[in-house]
Amino acid sequence: MFKSFLTALLAGIALIPAAATAGAALTELETRWLNAAAPVLAYSQRINLPIDIIVQPKARPGDVPLAMGFVDGRCKLVLSMRGNPDAETILQTVPQAERALLIETMAAHEIGHCWRYVQGVWHALPAGFVETGEEQAQDTGMLAASKAMREMRREEGFADLVALSWVQRQHPAEYGRVYAWLSSLRDAVPAERSGHDTRTWVRLAKNADGFGRGASPFDDAVTLWQTGLLNDE
Repeated sequence: MFKSFLTALLAGIALIPAAATAGAALTELETRWLNAAAPVLAYSQRINLPIDIIVQPKARPGDVPLAMGFVDGRCKLVLSMRGNPDAETILQTVPQAERALLIETMAAHEIGHCWRYVQGVWHALPAGFVETGEEQAQDTGMLAASKAMREMRREEGFADLVALSWVQRQHPAEYGRVYAWLSSLRDAVPAERSGHDTRTWVRLAKNADGFGRGASPFDDAVTLWQTGLLNDE
C-alpha cells in the first residue's frame, strides 16, 4: 500500500533520473530514503513547491546523499547514493529502526531551502535587518569567500529550524531524540562559523515550545531565525 502511495507521489513530483539511468528502477537504498521522505514530499506537493527529484547515476567524491539545488525557478532534490560509500555515514550511530524519522527530518531541511528560494529571498536578510560585522581584508577573494560562507550558514540555520519545526508538529514525542541527533551533528562541525555551523540557531530550538505558533513550519522558523541573526555577526 505504501509502495503504491510512493509511486503516486513521484508521479506528481517529477522524478528525473540522469540520462544514463533513464528508466532504471530505483535502488533499495533510494527507495528507502524516498519512502522515509514521503510525508515531507507530499506536504511540499500540497503547498505547490516546484520540486523535481533527480537521481544521480554515480555520486561524485564528497557528495552528500540528499541535497537541494535550483534551476530555472524549480527546486531539484538530488539523490547521490549510487557508488557513494558515505551515503549513510550521517546515520551510522543510529539504529536501523530509528533512521526513517531522521531521513524525514533531513528532507524537511531541504524543503526549507526550496521554500526560501521560491519566496525569492535566497541569501537575503529579512526586512529591517542590515549587514553588520563585515570582515576586513585586503584580499577581495577572501572577502567574497567569507560573505558566501556567512550567507550559506544563515540558509542552513533556517533550514535546520524548518526541520525541527516539522518534527515538533508531526512527531512531538520524538522531538528530544531528533534534536539531540541534529545538535550533535552541528557540534561536530570542524570549522567554527563555517557554512554548516548552525549552532547559533539550533541552540535556540532546544525547547520545542518555540514552535507551533505559525501557520507552517516555515513561519515557525522565521521567528527563531531572526533572533539567531542578531547573534551571527
